[in-house]
Amino acid sequence: MAEGGAQVFLDSSSGEPVLPDALAAWQVAASSGWGDPLRLHRAGRLAAQALDSVRERVAAHVGARPDEVVVTGPLAPTAQAAVAGLARGRRRVGTTVVTSAVEHSAVLAAAAAGGEHVVVGVDALGRLDLGAWSEAVARPGVALACLQVANHEVGTLQPYAAAAEACRAAGVPLVLDATTALSRLDTTDLGAWSVLVGWAGAFGGPASVGFMVVRRGTRWRAPYPSDDYQQGRWPGVIDVPAAWAAAAALDAAAGERAEVAERQRRLVDRLRQEVAVRVPDVDVVGDPVERVPHLLTFSALYVDGEALTLELDRAGFAVASGSACSASSEHPSHVLAAMGALTHGNVRLGLTRTTTEVQVEAFLDVLPGVVAEIRARLGAG
Repeated sequence: MAEGGAQVFLDSSSGEPVLPDALAAWQVAASSGWGDPLRLHRAGRLAAQALDSVRERVAAHVGARPDEVVVTGPLAPTAQAAVAGLARGRRRVGTTVVTSAVEHSAVLAAAAAGGEHVVVGVDALGRLDLGAWSEAVARPGVALACLQVANHEVGTLQPYAAAAEACRAAGVPLVLDATTALSRLDTTDLGAWSVLVGWAGAFGGPASVGFMVVRRGTRWRAPYPSDDYQQGRWPGVIDVPAAWAAAAALDAAAGERAEVAERQRRLVDRLRQEVAVRVPDVDVVGDPVERVPHLLTFSALYVDGEALTLELDRAGFAVASGSACSASSEHPSHVLAAMGALTHGNVRLGLTRTTTEVQVEAFLDVLPGVVAEIRARLGAG
C-alpha cells in the first residue's frame, strides 16, 4: 500500500500535475485584468505584451523565432491543425502523408484524412526504420511527414535529426511532435523541422494550452475559418493567463531538467530491472538507454490491463494501461502492436518530477502480489 494511504500518481504520460510556478503565474495573470490582446486599451496592451513574452520564451526553448510561435489548444487539435494545414498548403505537390507507425492517434487520423497515408514501421524497441523512412519521403507526391521526438508510451527516442535531414533532402516539410521531449531534453536544436507541436500539460502547465511553431517560409495554410487573432493561424481569443502559466511551467521545468532527469532515469532503471525479476512472465518494452527519463511500459501475460490498473489504484498507485491516446484503458495500444509487443496486460508508468525512491520501492513491493492475485482469479496463477 502507498505510504500513509495517499495515492501515488504515476501517470504523467497523460499529463504532469500542474507545477507551483504555473499555478502562481496563472493567479497573478488572472487577477491583473488582462483583456483582449487586439484592443488598444490598457488591459488589451497588457495582454498583447504578455503574449509577446510567452512567444519569446517558448521560441527560446525550441530554437525558433517568436513570430513563428502560435499559442493553440490541447495536443490533439494542435497536431491535427499542423498536419491539415501543411496538407492544404502543399496540395499542389501531392497528397501523400508519411508517418511512423507509433505517432499519436491524432496525427495518424489527420494523416489518413489528408490523402494517401504511408506508415513506416518501427523495430522491437519502438525505433523508426530510418532506411524505409528515407525511401518513403523521397517518393513523388509527398506533401509532408510527421515524426515524434520520443514515443509517448514507451519513451524510445527517435532518430529525429536524421529523419529531418532526409525530409530536407527530399524537399518535404516535417511536422515534429516534441510533446514528450519538451522540458525533459534539450530541444533547442532538433534538426530541420518545419512545424513543431507541443502541449503544456506534459510539462506541468495548463492542459488547455498547446503550441504550434511554424517556420517562416513553410507553406502552412489554416485548415479552418480564420480571424484576426495570431495572423489567422489559430482562431479565437487566447486565454492569456493560461498561456502565461504554460510559459512559466516550461521555464521552471526546463530549469531543473538535468537534476530531475538524473533522478527519474535512476528510478526507471530500478523499475526496469526489478519488475522483470519480481514478476514472472513479464515483458518490459522500449529502449532501455535511448529514451526519455520518466516513462516505462511493461506487459504481463495472463493479466487484463484494466483489471491490473484498477487493482493498483485500490492499492494506492495511479497508473495507465492500453493506448496513451485513448480515453479507455481497454483500447489496445497501436504503439505496442507496431513493436510486436503484447498489447494486453500492459502498464504504463510516467514518473512525475516529485516521484521518490520510497514511492517506487512501495510500488515494486505491491506489484507482484497484485499480479499474482489477478492471475489466480483467472486460473492462470
